[in-house]
Amino acid sequence: MTDRPAAAGAGPAGAGAAATPAGQQAPDPVAIIRSRPYLVALALAAVLGVPISAVAYGFLALVDAIQEFLFVDLPADVFTGSTPAWWPVPWLVLCGLLTGATIRYLPGNGGHSPAFGFTTGGGPPVDRELPAVFLAAFATLSLGAVLGPEAPLIAIGGGLGALTVHLLKRDAPPMALTVMASAGSFAAISTLLGSPILGAFLIMEAAGIGGLTLSLMALPGLLASGVGALVFVGLDAWTGLGSFSLALTSVPAGVTPTVATMAWAVAMGGVGALLGWVIRWIGLSLRPLVHVNRVLVTAGLGFLIGLTAMAYQLISGNSSTEVLFSGQDALPTLVDNAADYSLGVLVLLAVCKTLAYGMSLGAFRGGPVFPAMFIGAVLGIAASGLPGMALAPGIAMGIGAMCAAMLRLPMTSTLLATLLLGTDGVSVTPQVIVAVVVAFVLTHALPSPDPQERSPRHA
Repeated sequence: MTDRPAAAGAGPAGAGAAATPAGQQAPDPVAIIRSRPYLVALALAAVLGVPISAVAYGFLALVDAIQEFLFVDLPADVFTGSTPAWWPVPWLVLCGLLTGATIRYLPGNGGHSPAFGFTTGGGPPVDRELPAVFLAAFATLSLGAVLGPEAPLIAIGGGLGALTVHLLKRDAPPMALTVMASAGSFAAISTLLGSPILGAFLIMEAAGIGGLTLSLMALPGLLASGVGALVFVGLDAWTGLGSFSLALTSVPAGVTPTVATMAWAVAMGGVGALLGWVIRWIGLSLRPLVHVNRVLVTAGLGFLIGLTAMAYQLISGNSSTEVLFSGQDALPTLVDNAADYSLGVLVLLAVCKTLAYGMSLGAFRGGPVFPAMFIGAVLGIAASGLPGMALAPGIAMGIGAMCAAMLRLPMTSTLLATLLLGTDGVSVTPQVIVAVVVAFVLTHALPSPDPQERSPRHA
């Protein structure tokens, strides 16, 4: 059994289905947008944005509640003083058992493997595959593996959108399925990255949507995303559970670009590309071993991830949770307390998070965005003490370089790094662009980290 990208992709797979066959005249996008079926699709996208974004909000709230209970509340009730360093280990083993069993025994492989990054192809998950996508991601995210929620949410949203179309009209044309699956994906990730526009941009760049397809899919998707963002805000106010959007509580002051920071941007891009290669190599190299015995090997990798987090706590004195999880919640705290981290602790944190991230990519289910951003921020904070460097450009360059290396989406990587810093992100945009371009070019220039692609039969 394999889970290559042909299985349900992270983005609106099948987005290229609207390509015009050779010899046929391309349809007029203006005429399509004016047509009654398209206007109906817009209305349906707006309606779908409400329940799908509510499902996404509930999923994130449930994951957050389990994390808080198991890693904060429960050890505080059981132990006096600080949480023992070994506490995450049994939960990571359970994480591996549950995730491995879900992927092994339920249809759909629990979604696509995050080791391949943001890939598309194969269409959204069908109705019988959705439970596995949900359960595998829930076990992964709740119990400590180092992956984010964005890819599962995109897959779940796309699957729910396509399912709705099937229920309403079983013989719906492929274009209708593609448009509504895309709208569902947009709605599910509407505010997770801090902006519905950024989430939509991530999906469109990952799917390679352009030309006529972009014109036809962007409107329903953006409409569903806007409605979804409104639902997220409303549910936050109503429930008080939180917004679950990526944001920094305090932003380092922006600085004017200098020759020194531009030079460091080149170096940061190179470091990001090399570190991204190592992370992907770990994940891709482990996949053949995982396929030997999915459940036992995934549990074993969970054990190793737990040991890595335990080692970080014993050596640094900081919480093991800095190594675990996606890093979305830990990123604002890391930036707020950047001055409290010594260079040695930052290097140790980067190494431990890299190892845990690589192992998680190889066997678990989730998205690659937030761990890449966290590691990039750690690199930027460590580099901020270099001559001519400052904290804001260091963090932005690190995030941009790591996202470019792991996602291989240069435009999205630039936006992720600059928009996170708010108004101060404008001042660091030139350095971020340089770091992203260098990381992106080097990532594609380096030999493939996939051992199967480098084996003689793939030469």
